[in-house]
Amino acid sequence: MRSLHSLAAVLLACSLAACTTAQAPRPPAQPSPASDAHALDRFYQQKLSWGDCGPYAGDEQSQDAFRAPGIECARLTVPLDYARPQGDTITVGVLRHKALDQANRIGSLVMDPGGPGGSGMEVAARLVPTVSNNAIGLRFDLVGFDPRGVGASRPRVRCLTDAEWDAERAGAGVQDFGTKCVQRTEHGAEMLANMGTRDVVKDLDVLRAALGDTKLSYLGYSYGTQIGYSYAEAFPAQVRALVLDGAIDPAEGEPESLIAQAEGFNHAFGLFAAECARHDGCALGGDPARAMTVFSDIVRPLATNPAKTGDGDRRLSFGDAITSVVEALYSNRSWSIMNTGLNLLKSGDGSVLLRLADGYYERGQDGRYSSLQEAYYAVRCVDNPRVTDQAAIAAAGQRMNDAAPFLAGGRPDRFELDICASWPVPSTSRPHRVSAPGLPPPLVISSTDDPVTPYRSGVDLASELGGGLLSFDGAQHTAFLHGNQCVDIAALDYLVDGTQPAPGTHCRS
Repeated sequence: MRSLHSLAAVLLACSLAACTTAQAPRPPAQPSPASDAHALDRFYQQKLSWGDCGPYAGDEQSQDAFRAPGIECARLTVPLDYARPQGDTITVGVLRHKALDQANRIGSLVMDPGGPGGSGMEVAARLVPTVSNNAIGLRFDLVGFDPRGVGASRPRVRCLTDAEWDAERAGAGVQDFGTKCVQRTEHGAEMLANMGTRDVVKDLDVLRAALGDTKLSYLGYSYGTQIGYSYAEAFPAQVRALVLDGAIDPAEGEPESLIAQAEGFNHAFGLFAAECARHDGCALGGDPARAMTVFSDIVRPLATNPAKTGDGDRRLSFGDAITSVVEALYSNRSWSIMNTGLNLLKSGDGSVLLRLADGYYERGQDGRYSSLQEAYYAVRCVDNPRVTDQAAIAAAGQRMNDAAPFLAGGRPDRFELDICASWPVPSTSRPHRVSAPGLPPPLVISSTDDPVTPYRSGVDLASELGGGLLSFDGAQHTAFLHGNQCVDIAALDYLVDGTQPAPGTHCRS
């Protein structure tokens, strides 16, 4: 299950209210006289050519976002394989909104919204109105980048056609997912072998230099926190400031992280049921203790009788119904939409829940999908050791079902374990405790009722990195720049002058 920060859910809430043989990857290269440190100079010394962002838009979501005033875009050239810097190159899409107060400009603030697979360019563009009147908009160039293989970066990871995604969501299932990724992605297995966080942080350091920044100021949400702390481990002396919101546990493997997410979503479901029961028109009724039973009665019939949606021949499948609830649980701002969708489903109308599920998968109204899901699997499957024991996968799946009964039989958690078990390239990272000696203290923001990344993960990460902890008492995934003044003021103070909040600081929702 992807870990994308809650801005997407908030934006969705606003919009709803209105065959070749698979190529084996090359073995790791040993350094040669041609691949010494100077081989990277041409990347670090490149000048970005900024221009109109329109040509960078590849789907409905980015087309809309890239209409924001005052933004400009460029392509950063990086090695496909850092072990072969004289070999093939790829590009990373970058978007910038320049600081409004150039006389007092601090530098660039580079951000990533998570996923893996989320478009930093798109989210940065959407954040422009939010930051225009605060210290970010005034004193920083706000910079969003699409990590390698994502969005406007080239090549993009491609695995399934739009029609295949629709069929998978309808319950048809997908065979040979990894093989399709190799066949349909430019550079094939070599691209997939170099998609992980290990390589993204190297791209990020090249970007820092290309932006003209001596040190990096960085904002990472959710999986973006993994990029942030991995960068800190690799380049601690190059860090100026790190804001890490919604922390991924660096010591947690793939099955454990999915089980923890299931527990988090189950907790959030309980919070929703309790709040819903306080109001007339609650789809789950007035007794939170019976909410799970009522929910099952509403969605279980979809397993054999998908609901009409008013969108041509499209139907709401059982899997999509579960996904729609997961999407809405990312933020309590979407709870009312979920309740409306569940009430409509009682009368056979699956339209609202389908739109929520479409938001999770980033399917536009034109039927085209973004690269989010495919990039998600490409990163997750190389960032974690492969689990191939089907008994272990089944046990993990059962633990997920036990942790979150409403998810039972739904997607996409078990789907992820199955895909990664047969991924065509080896992993490049392993879970571990983070260590970054000499790192300036970062600021970690953690939400007490975060359904995706447990609060304790943020507490532990702040301690491991010697950083500050800002707690947000709320039921949403990530908090900075989402409308809470307490969180925003504290994080802005840190970004501008390094001031950490007082120990034990809690911001209320």
